[in-house]
Amino acid sequence: MSDVVLITGARGFAGGHLVEHLASSHRIVAWTRSSPPEELAGLAQWDRLDLLDRDRVRSAIASLRPSRVYHCAGMPNVAESFRDTAAGLEANVLASEHLFDALRRADVRCRVLVTSSAAVYAASEQPISEDHTLAPASPYALSKLAQEELARRAASEDGLDIVIARAFNHTGPRQTAAFVAPGIARQIALIETGTCEPIIRVGNIAAKRDITDVRDVVRAYAALMTSGVSGMVYNVASGTARSIRSLLDELIARSKVPVQVETEPARMRPNDVPVLVGDSSRLERATGWRPTISFDRMLDDLLAYWRQQNT
Repeated sequence: MSDVVLITGARGFAGGHLVEHLASSHRIVAWTRSSPPEELAGLAQWDRLDLLDRDRVRSAIASLRPSRVYHCAGMPNVAESFRDTAAGLEANVLASEHLFDALRRADVRCRVLVTSSAAVYAASEQPISEDHTLAPASPYALSKLAQEELARRAASEDGLDIVIARAFNHTGPRQTAAFVAPGIARQIALIETGTCEPIIRVGNIAAKRDITDVRDVVRAYAALMTSGVSGMVYNVASGTARSIRSLLDELIARSKVPVQVETEPARMRPNDVPVLVGDSSRLERATGWRPTISFDRMLDDLLAYWRQQNT
């Protein structure tokens, strides 16, 4: 086995931040379906590979024989999963099966961190622990639960060393505007430059979410790779629920120009969980992890990123 750390989905939001976090201490091979972002290109060996190509995945794993795998690849968007259920199942389930199968066939006994989602849980007004009822409410959530079941089978039947991280909502620089926080920040940045009308269009702002900075989330992933218990599931969360309304208000307060807010029916989800907040005490006990980036800094950095993109 080599000393290579493999990150799948390395061009994605969390994957890219994970590359940044690990680059100074590990030799990283980053898998992506497209070219790497310019700011990350020199931090890893970037290989273009589609996890849906089973034969290429088998060949690449057999050649690389990584010491650790962070499996970040997949479809991350709940709204998109309602529009194209099959694509989410392919990206989150079939792609994971190809990875686990390749590791088994090559007899690579490395640790694999599977990045799942808190969307698999049933709604609750109270902080959710890992033992909470599972009730996926979207095609995306269903695909992530199926991904977890594949991981458990690979661990129990194939002997793979797998840890599952269920991340609650997270945001930060480079997250696509398809998500609520960067979507609002992008609109503010465009309004400030005068390139669009001073109206922020939003969906359901009554929903409450547990939102952590992505840079804290990838620190949790790295900590679990080292200190997590094989076969265990860990929540990654701040433990604080904030309404989308409060997030919107905080970002508007940072705007350099006046803005109005309008609800847009197209931004509403068919089935939106009203409250989702996590209990990450299991993660803290195992690794000592706690969020270090404040809510204010997270929003400041997010808005600064979109201002830079629109200058």
